Amino acid sequence: MRVAMFTDSFLPARDGVVNSILMTKAQLEKLGHEVYIFAPEPCNGHREDGVYYFRSLTYKRYPGYSFSPFPTNKCEILHDLDIDVIHTHGLLFMGVRSMFAARTMRLPVVVSFHTMVTDAAKYYTPMPIPEWMTSRLFWIYLKQLLERADSVVAPTAAIKSELLTYAPAMHRVDVIPTGVDCDRFRPENDGSGIRHRYGLDGERVLLHVGRVAMEKNLDLVIDGFSRLVKEDSMVRLLIVGDGPAKKHYQDVVREKGLEGKVIFTGFIPDEELPQVYAACDASVIASKFETQGLVGLEAMASGKPVAGINYRAVKELIRNGENGFLFEDDPASCAEAMWSALDHSDELRASTRRYALGYSVQLSVEKLVELYKYSIERKKMVLDGKVF
Repeated sequence: MRVAMFTDSFLPARDGVVNSILMTKAQLEKLGHEVYIFAPEPCNGHREDGVYYFRSLTYKRYPGYSFSPFPTNKCEILHDLDIDVIHTHGLLFMGVRSMFAARTMRLPVVVSFHTMVTDAAKYYTPMPIPEWMTSRLFWIYLKQLLERADSVVAPTAAIKSELLTYAPAMHRVDVIPTGVDCDRFRPENDGSGIRHRYGLDGERVLLHVGRVAMEKNLDLVIDGFSRLVKEDSMVRLLIVGDGPAKKHYQDVVREKGLEGKVIFTGFIPDEELPQVYAACDASVIASKFETQGLVGLEAMASGKPVAGINYRAVKELIRNGENGFLFEDDPASCAEAMWSALDHSDELRASTRRYALGYSVQLSVEKLVELYKYSIERKKMVLDGKVF
């Protein structure tokens, strides 16, 4: 099978969407399929071999990300590659492009709903539009995108339910989480090098991995952590990643007198992430923006419990007391869950690992391949006039 993946973000940017594409692509290719990436041209001139780029502009309010508004035609390339199915991981410009290409080439389209763009838009919209209006406009557009697709991938049941509320006429929507590589992320990994690098020897370490952006709700994590420090001076918070709100959060840490207790690592290469998880004692997610929370699964696969906000996909991911602890949108509740995650037993570590094994990338891609086959057959029936 030949798959064209359209995405609004790709390397050198690193986020949940990019990680999902890379893992899915690798597993599909391992099964003998061919995958081709179509993405906006990176703003820094970086190029990946084998990727088809669209001329782009840079998001001024979101450094490191690009968008491609210019008219272009990649249909000749799709034709030459003899593509069987288009899988769009982008919901904005590249989502539209994938639909136009599919209509021109009479190809099936699968849409993965990775990003709750309606939640993030308020932070990056260049004009002062009321939040309710921005959300409504986005859902009008997203409804059209989702209902025109041959099938839709929701990473969690919570997201599927939400999508059905706004786009009830979707042809098919399957819950297929982005799988976690349980061979890379495992309890046996050695995190001593990371601990030594950041001066964490002998400390208890909480970990946050992801873009340092406003929608990640790190203010809540830092507020909750400030309460932990009062109880245990040996606890540290390691914030791994980069992003547009990094200076804001560094200022918050200074204002709270947490310098030396909160460590911003900046970007860490993907190959070092297994050691990063191994270096921590527990992980934390406070983002209401997540459609799945892949970093939570990576932590669990590494045998690390997760303290997570009781909302949307994170609520579905965490089973209280089995693989982590839920907290409300409140600093005291957050602090309590983080403390419980840090103070875990060996039994909880084992339970956490077992849970992650049920989300292996192999299982996820097998389900995705079946959805591709369905979408291809459905498109044939549409073209034959047998289904509308």
